[in-house]
Amino acid sequence: MDADNLFKQSIENKENFWKEQAKEIQWFEFPEKILSKDKNEYPQWYADGKLNICHLCIDQHIEDGFGDQTAIIYDSPVTDQKKTYTFNQAKEEISKLAGGLASLGLKKGDTAVIYMPMIPQTLFAMLACARIGVIHNVVFGGFAPHELVVRIDDCKPKALITATAGIEIARRIPYLPLVEKAIELAQDKVDNIIVYNRKLADNRHEMFEGLIDYEELVQKSEPADCVSVESTHPLYLLYTSGTTGKPKGIARDTGGYATALKFSMKYIYGVEPGETYWAASDFGWAVGHSFSVYGPLINRNTTIIFEGKPIMTPDAGTFWRIISEYKVSVMFTAPTAIRAIKKEDPNGELVKKYDLTHFKKQFLAGERCDVATLDWFAEHIGVPAIDHWWQTESGWPMLGLMTFDADYQIKRASAGKPVPGYDIRIFDENGLELDPHHEGYLVIRLPLPPGALLGIWNDHERFQSSYLSQYKGYYFSGDGAIQDEDGYIFITGRVDDVINVAGHRLSTSEMEEIVSSHPDVAECAVVGIDDELRGQVPFATVVLKNGSAITEEEIEKDIIRMVREKIGAVAFLKNAMVVKRLPKTRSGKILRKLIRTLLDGKDFQVPSTIDDEKIIEEIQEKINEYRA
Repeated sequence: MDADNLFKQSIENKENFWKEQAKEIQWFEFPEKILSKDKNEYPQWYADGKLNICHLCIDQHIEDGFGDQTAIIYDSPVTDQKKTYTFNQAKEEISKLAGGLASLGLKKGDTAVIYMPMIPQTLFAMLACARIGVIHNVVFGGFAPHELVVRIDDCKPKALITATAGIEIARRIPYLPLVEKAIELAQDKVDNIIVYNRKLADNRHEMFEGLIDYEELVQKSEPADCVSVESTHPLYLLYTSGTTGKPKGIARDTGGYATALKFSMKYIYGVEPGETYWAASDFGWAVGHSFSVYGPLINRNTTIIFEGKPIMTPDAGTFWRIISEYKVSVMFTAPTAIRAIKKEDPNGELVKKYDLTHFKKQFLAGERCDVATLDWFAEHIGVPAIDHWWQTESGWPMLGLMTFDADYQIKRASAGKPVPGYDIRIFDENGLELDPHHEGYLVIRLPLPPGALLGIWNDHERFQSSYLSQYKGYYFSGDGAIQDEDGYIFITGRVDDVINVAGHRLSTSEMEEIVSSHPDVAECAVVGIDDELRGQVPFATVVLKNGSAITEEEIEKDIIRMVREKIGAVAFLKNAMVVKRLPKTRSGKILRKLIRTLLDGKDFQVPSTIDDEKIIEEIQEKINEYRA
């Protein structure tokens, strides 16, 4: 069956389509109710089915005779460590940790917070929770205590699983002082604090009373079997915010999620069981959950846990070294990682050192990938770089290409076509569907397919107002988009990334595409800043490629001219400021709102997700210098 027919079936005969896909995974009790509604009349999948996702990830493959296959590769250039685990070895650790959690009184329906770095024990903790029906919430390791507090107060965990430290390039970041502070500030006491001692330094002074040693707990515990859970039982919570106000805990189901991930590994990523698949993401993000842990392991792929940075551990050839060393077939990362590599190695010299013959496809998501970066990738890597789009809320791709079908066609700058199950429309403000080539709001007709969010943890009203109230019967994505006559969709950015210049609605992402095509630009961000006369005007911040000899005055003139030529004088882009680096989240998204706030001279709160706070000072100094 080709991709078009697959999509057509998923929309025209949803229940039968997803019933067939559910047969691709093992259930303890196969569902009879394929599509139903919860108490709030929100659609849900496989309500009466029973299964366990840890069983699908680990035990199933052992039962099928693949216990000695490598399941996990840990590569940590920051600690100079490498380690592999077979499915048999992973099961031993996970089942004993699960037994340890059960011995502490944790049971199905309880919650646990996991606050750990990119190490195998983080994955083990996630699967150990899933094994006994405990709902996990992974918090990005190194987040400030406030971020832990809002999650603890919202999900009220019975246990907090942590490690002594993380590593940022060459700097040890102690976690225990952050945990101790969070416990002190939290409204509720956390009964069990389990700590994995990495022994990277003498850390006895960081220990505090009541800690449970991870390794001792595993050693003394009896292995626990997989607990049968309902398909709609929450597997995990993942918070999309929490810096101000009440956090938004996205709740994910078990059965629909497992079905969707198995489907996506086969049809979207086109990866075969037994191959090595690498999603270069932190466990704390949605990509880390779906495609560093659950997706590849359900599909019996070897997954890679990488502790390091793409350009500094030790150089910008690190990604290619890992792909070569472990014979990676398919990789997934953020465009910003490729842009960072391109900046350090513009001529692709480091790529030539490695054998990439096993490498088949590169997937990009997290933010839109500019054409200049795609061109660099095509020239120096030579495998397809496929942009696709999804959200924490969806849990798996909403737009993409079905690469199982050899006839798939890439359209550069597009995030692909709607994935099977996603009935996507482009609406105007009044809820009328727009013709091709008209920009509007990307919405999805309900029901969303399996794997999408169950709702917001303990807050249906907020779920309703955030996602379901804008257009009745549709999920509101919060993103703007344009669809062409062939069905390809181009994401123009969050709705607030569309600026209004003297009554003209203009997409900053379109301007970014133009700016990034300049031969001296490594990456850029265009934001709308306040203007008394026009309401808003665009402002470009750019990072130059290493070795570039162009002056700041020349690059500004070039950029103004290029935008004027491509969009016209109406764009009114008059400012282009060169910076050393752009502020980003730890997952690689550019913090455009922060740039806009700094340029407008307004008060701001340091985003909890920022990769390096020093960048704020750098940009502020540059703004002062630029405007002097």
